[in-house]
Amino acid sequence: MIVPSIKDDCLMVRDNVVLSHVPRNISVAPAADEAAFIGAASSNSSFRHVFSFGVLEYNNFMCLFRFKLWWMIPSFGDSGCEVPAETQMLLLETREKSTVQNGLSEPTTENSLYILLLSVLDGPFRASLQGNTVNELEFCIESGDPNVQTSQVTEAIFMNLGDNPFKLIRNSTKYIYTWDAFYHKVDPEGIEKGLKSLSEGGFPTKFLIIDEGWQNKVMEVEAEADETDSSYRAASVDRLTSIEENDKFKGFRSGKSYANLREFVKFIEEEYGLKLVYACHALIGSWGGVLPTSEEMRKYDPWIKHIVQSPGNVSHVICTTLGPMEKYGIGMIAPSNIYRFYDDLHSYLASCNVDGVKVDVQNVLELLGSCYGGREALMRRYQEALEASVIRNFHRNNLIWGMSLSNDHIYRISEDFMQMEPTFQTLHVAAVAFNSLLMGEIAVPDWDTFFSDHYTAEFHAAARALGGCPVYVQLRRNH
Repeated sequence: MIVPSIKDDCLMVRDNVVLSHVPRNISVAPAADEAAFIGAASSNSSFRHVFSFGVLEYNNFMCLFRFKLWWMIPSFGDSGCEVPAETQMLLLETREKSTVQNGLSEPTTENSLYILLLSVLDGPFRASLQGNTVNELEFCIESGDPNVQTSQVTEAIFMNLGDNPFKLIRNSTKYIYTWDAFYHKVDPEGIEKGLKSLSEGGFPTKFLIIDEGWQNKVMEVEAEADETDSSYRAASVDRLTSIEENDKFKGFRSGKSYANLREFVKFIEEEYGLKLVYACHALIGSWGGVLPTSEEMRKYDPWIKHIVQSPGNVSHVICTTLGPMEKYGIGMIAPSNIYRFYDDLHSYLASCNVDGVKVDVQNVLELLGSCYGGREALMRRYQEALEASVIRNFHRNNLIWGMSLSNDHIYRISEDFMQMEPTFQTLHVAAVAFNSLLMGEIAVPDWDTFFSDHYTAEFHAAARALGGCPVYVQLRRNH
């Protein structure tokens, strides 16, 4: 086993220099085969450190980085200054020289060697990679809680190498394992109209996801934005007031009587032959959490918790769409009560013939870890409660993860399909294709929905035909 090592202030792999000017506080610990964990030490304790890793030059790379709180896209370059903040995967290509031993007349050959760097979790600390203006590759570690501090990490970055980049990513992930259209306007008439249209067109639906507009909410702050833009909801503060459906799903609709969500789901299952019906909700209840003054929510003891950004926090770079959520805070349920909330919500949905849930708005929890042991500890508590409730109430893992592209809860690979953005379509497809290199080893890649009457419909359809991903049909209303 020849593991990466530091020699003469250089990070070496197979006698090749990957990084130069490596600081003395950087450590390399063998993992397996030619893999290693990278760590660092500081003279001071803090809940956030940025460590210089060494100078990166003249090595082509492809990386995956978070450009928004919830989404990840690729970037390319050959120097440290081109590595974006919040990079979660960095794949380097270098040339490995080898001299042929049999015969002096044979020339020296060069083969591609790939080095993979994955930022991972080290206890309560989460790592990410970035570059600076003098071509230094850095890694940032942060707990998300000023009370959770350290002066040293030993397993912040996982490093592995190989001759085949696809096998390299697959083997590395094995080692370190540890949608919407209606938005707020979703209603029974729109759902039924879409199901009928698909059935009459020869494509009867078997799986339906009801968007979050079924929920009981109050809009405390509403942004002036186009509802066709997914940032609309993120720029609003709506809080959950009840686990039951709102009035749109109760009463007389379209000549048929739906007394409640249960009767509506039963009707569309029988009428259109649906096998599975899921419902959407946010990990924190709604985009702005729950309403603490709601009579039904009081039993969970929620309160308004504000997002705290420390000076220079890298996360602040990718929080551009939080808007009023950052100003007015999140109606948060403590980890000690979150299972009870999920269990009540999911048991009610199960009683309404709903088969599972799609859970969105997950990344916002990383900004609320203060006083709870940090972001990783808080996310673990919420995820364990969510998964336990889903198994208990739906009797199987009927759970779709959404808006979760950070390495402490990395399940989703794509940004939303944004039909109003003319320059975003090729970026969307390129991003999910490159993200699938990593995420395809962890989950079934989700390339999101698209419109069949959009001017890029053929482009998106062809991409999904090649992507090996589920194909979703996005039902929408004509305005």
